[in-house]
Amino acid sequence: MTMSTCGRVLSVAKDDTHRFSKTPASEICIVAGLGVQDDAHSGVTVQHRSRVTADPTQPNLRQVHLMHAELFDELQGKGFNVGPADLGENITTEGVDLLSLPRDTLLRIGDHVLLQVTGLRNPCSQIDRFQTGLLKAVLHRQPNGKLIRKAGIMTIVITGGMVRAGDPIYVQLPAPPYMPLERV
Repeated sequence: MTMSTCGRVLSVAKDDTHRFSKTPASEICIVAGLGVQDDAHSGVTVQHRSRVTADPTQPNLRQVHLMHAELFDELQGKGFNVGPADLGENITTEGVDLLSLPRDTLLRIGDHVLLQVTGLRNPCSQIDRFQTGLLKAVLHRQPNGKLIRKAGIMTIVITGGMVRAGDPIYVQLPAPPYMPLERV
């Protein structure tokens, strides 16, 4: 499998309770087919509360949440104070343009972990309870009316292992035609 290095892990986090922010950790254990060990969103079927209410049998396409640290700089320029784990991500990245990746892209983190990109995180009103006005700052409407969601991407776990800050991230694009990311 040919992959190119394009970034690294800045930080990792988890939380065994459904809270908005997660707790930073020195490392997280990623489990194949489930997600982050000891994280509230880990599971074969959907764990996000609103999705469970709609249909608890849906597959969990949101096993591991990744967010690009570059978003924090953008938000700081708009007057917000946001850092790793604040917006509920499991892995904060640097140097990977997560939002431009097509669906089914593979991300190898370190030597073992392999994640498959499923789609975009759809931020909800909880983000405004964290900091007023933040929801509008992570959503952008293009002139053609298309909504751009900036709150990271969601993945499923193909191969598990440990992830730590500093681990390299390798990207392998799927075979064309590329499918754009949609909310999951």
